[in-house]
Amino acid sequence: MTSPVLALTIGDVAGIGPEITAKALLGHADLRAVCVPVVIGDADAMRSGVRAAGGDPSKVRLIESPRQARNEPGTIELIQVGDSLADVPPGAVHPKAGDGAVRFVQAACALARAGEVDGIVTAPLNKAAMHTAGHRWPGHTELLAHEFGVRDFSLVLSAGELFVFHFTTHVSLRDAIEGVTRERVASVLRLASSFGAASGRPAEPIGVAGLNPHAGEDRLFGDEDADVLAPAIAEVAAEGINAVGPLPADALLPAAVRGKWRLVAVCYHDQGHAPFKAVYGDDGVNITVGLPVVRVSVDHGTAFDIAGTGQAREASLVLALRRAAELAPGWGHVRRSAAHADTAS
Repeated sequence: MTSPVLALTIGDVAGIGPEITAKALLGHADLRAVCVPVVIGDADAMRSGVRAAGGDPSKVRLIESPRQARNEPGTIELIQVGDSLADVPPGAVHPKAGDGAVRFVQAACALARAGEVDGIVTAPLNKAAMHTAGHRWPGHTELLAHEFGVRDFSLVLSAGELFVFHFTTHVSLRDAIEGVTRERVASVLRLASSFGAASGRPAEPIGVAGLNPHAGEDRLFGDEDADVLAPAIAEVAAEGINAVGPLPADALLPAAVRGKWRLVAVCYHDQGHAPFKAVYGDDGVNITVGLPVVRVSVDHGTAFDIAGTGQAREASLVLALRRAAELAPGWGHVRRSAAHADTAS
């Protein structure tokens, strides 16, 4: 088998995206054995990132198509998108950087739709910069879903053998409660089940976190667990999906960290992100399930406070590239489930 070709977007050029890209591709030659990384972004910003990483800017090589990539260690092969962003200063919200970050993702999606890349890996963008530029997406995940025209998708945090699916993500807590619907819960559980099947575990149990404390405690602390989550779990169980719950989140997440659960579904952003980041830090990545191609991202932000200083750590991006290369060959199983979820909902 040939190594998957991965479109690597450099994110917001005012942040640490170019620097961690440089450190990942110039400092980890073993990545070339598992994937062909093609950077999508701005050459001048990439050269600045190489300088911040202590490297030679001449190692940035412009190409026009992924087919031209030679995948040589010690080089960064980049497709230029739009005009130079050399005038964007590091460490601050800038509309040009926000616009560029969106255009890089759109270009990567176009390459994926054309079959020229097998997956997408994203360095962080800045949501405020993106909004300042007029792009009103809550984040990467929603932008990607729009570009591929999918309705049913989930943000998944991953570290080692743990995968944490989310029913809602970048919305207020009030909107998250409204967003945990029977239809949404069933859709995400179907995605989680197909993800398990794609990795060779079709009967994988999925631990479902309750929305309320103690999963509602028999309606003492709210009705949503009994009226929304439980019926959705019963619905997918009738389809043969091994979903278990709703379970108290404060018991489920620690048990998952200890290895009892490999697949977990949580109700809202911080219910999953806060414990996950507290335990795994830079050892985690972010996967979008439901897209026609694999997409993996770093699990951190643009870090404006250290942008351009050479202090950024590339560990999460290296993990993202490895995870995308690992998942790309079997991604069709997950995509077929997303199509089923579209029909079922």
